[in-house]
Amino acid sequence: MAPSDVSIHFARLEAGSSGGPPGSPEGMAERTQAYLDFLAGPATALGAVSPRVVVLAHTAASYQTEFSREPALVDRLAFLTGARVITAAQAVGAALRRLGVTTLALGTPYPESVSVRGRAYWQAAGFRVAGYHRLDSADIYAEDEERAVELARQADVPSAQAVLLSGTGLPTVGVLEMLEHELGKPVISSNQALFWRALRLAGVDSAIDGFGLLLRLPAA
Repeated sequence: MAPSDVSIHFARLEAGSSGGPPGSPEGMAERTQAYLDFLAGPATALGAVSPRVVVLAHTAASYQTEFSREPALVDRLAFLTGARVITAAQAVGAALRRLGVTTLALGTPYPESVSVRGRAYWQAAGFRVAGYHRLDSADIYAEDEERAVELARQADVPSAQAVLLSGTGLPTVGVLEMLEHELGKPVISSNQALFWRALRLAGVDSAIDGFGLLLRLPAA
């Protein structure tokens, strides 16, 4: 999705000795907390390349932190990286507001305990969750775009102004355009929103086709 003049750098989150394999519902809350506890290593590594913007690409980390405490998490990451920081959830919130969305349908690939936190996060952020569906996933990283499509269809309701597919590990970006044509409304995913928001914060206003309405919009 990146324009040719944009470089993207990655540092993997560290789970320490938390239980359960990556992507599995077992121990997901514990792994997410470990990612938050061990942020210093990957954050410092990213800061070494002096990026314009750093994104915490893990939506459930914001759900675990909760909406009211998220600014403190962002401040911590900004201190560690020396850069402007946003979370995936903050990027999604900015995207929804840019699109004028107040009522959404939420699709999640998490276990019920994490999905409940996600729903609470969006309600605390000021959005009405009119539709909801949870994907019963044994491994989020083993899912495919067909399952993401079905999740969006099942989450959507007529009163929702947009569909949100939460989760950076869920493959979504290749089907967003198709889903928008089918459902007749914007479809936002964590990866699409965080990329849009990071580009705009970095001063890149290029319109990008093929990945949903959002990436064709400039910053507000």
